[in-house]
Amino acid sequence: MTVPYSYLDRQFSDIDAYLDDIRQVVQAGDFTLGAAVERFEEQFAALTGLPHAVGVGSGTDALILPLRALGIGPGDEVITPPNTFVASVAAIVMVGAKPVFVDNNDEYTIDVNQLDAAITPRTKAVLPVHLTGNPADMPAITHICERRNLAIVEDAAQAILAAIDGKHVGSWGAAAGFSLHPLKNLNVWGDGGVVVTRSAAMRDKLRLLRNHGMATREDIHIWGANSRLDSVQAVVALRLMSQVRDITDRRIANARRYDRSFADMSDVITIPRRRPNVCQVFHTYVILVSERDRLLQRLLERGVRAKVHYPVPLHLQPAASGLGYKPGDFPVCEAHCRSMLTLPVHQHLTSQEIDSVAGEVRRFYGR
Repeated sequence: MTVPYSYLDRQFSDIDAYLDDIRQVVQAGDFTLGAAVERFEEQFAALTGLPHAVGVGSGTDALILPLRALGIGPGDEVITPPNTFVASVAAIVMVGAKPVFVDNNDEYTIDVNQLDAAITPRTKAVLPVHLTGNPADMPAITHICERRNLAIVEDAAQAILAAIDGKHVGSWGAAAGFSLHPLKNLNVWGDGGVVVTRSAAMRDKLRLLRNHGMATREDIHIWGANSRLDSVQAVVALRLMSQVRDITDRRIANARRYDRSFADMSDVITIPRRRPNVCQVFHTYVILVSERDRLLQRLLERGVRAKVHYPVPLHLQPAASGLGYKPGDFPVCEAHCRSMLTLPVHQHLTSQEIDSVAGEVRRFYGR
């Protein structure tokens, strides 16, 4: 059985309703920072329980712009984990600051026990990543950052509706960036992002930064960028907004079905850890497995579109060579990158497809 990783053909098999919405945008000529973007921002803020949301051009910009708004730049350091998508670290570099890595814990998020030791007089912020849709330990990170007078910008690209004790990610720091990439839990038909914040001053600065620094067509208050969320993408997001909770529930249920399938295989598979006070939303379902590369090849041959997120940690990428890191510096992250495997978990999978994937994994290990 072929089990796809991408679900876009299923999600958008009936596109007429979306095209009707887009037709209204075209007829109104309301393409740039229009009414649809404002409605999306209002609804996204309400969904996450934050007072302010600002739509931007991509999930990467949703990290760059808050860092810029905080005045972080050349000579500053920002702490983040090395096992993440490149955008988490590239955002730090793009504002001119230096990324400083702290190893991951067994949940693939930043190890708070190593955070204090990485802080220097140049440290200005911490950028925790809620990888796989699993929140980093934000209460502990917040405690450290408040004590050391550091800003927090959360990378919540994979974590819409993820929460700790009912508190949505994005609630702890100065701001949090979300991605609307087509394969995210709330997705659009191209690139898009959104920043949430509790601060009206941060909101206002983000609005300037995303739109060339223009308060009006005639008044340029700061130097900004062109990072506006397109109205066309906003109407796609608006139509999907009412489905986000159902999408999340389905992914959580699919992950639990995998958990049950692998419950007797702890000698060869480590399933995601569960914390009772945490809502993990499973943008990806990642397990640690023995003989990862052989298992991946077997799954691909059998039609299961499994993936690896990510096979080479960022501190060992050519782009990071100037940072001075070497193999062995972050042993937990490096061990994970050798054994992590991502199985399809999206909301359009059938029970039969999930059981087929689990069956292929079990048969590989002779179970």
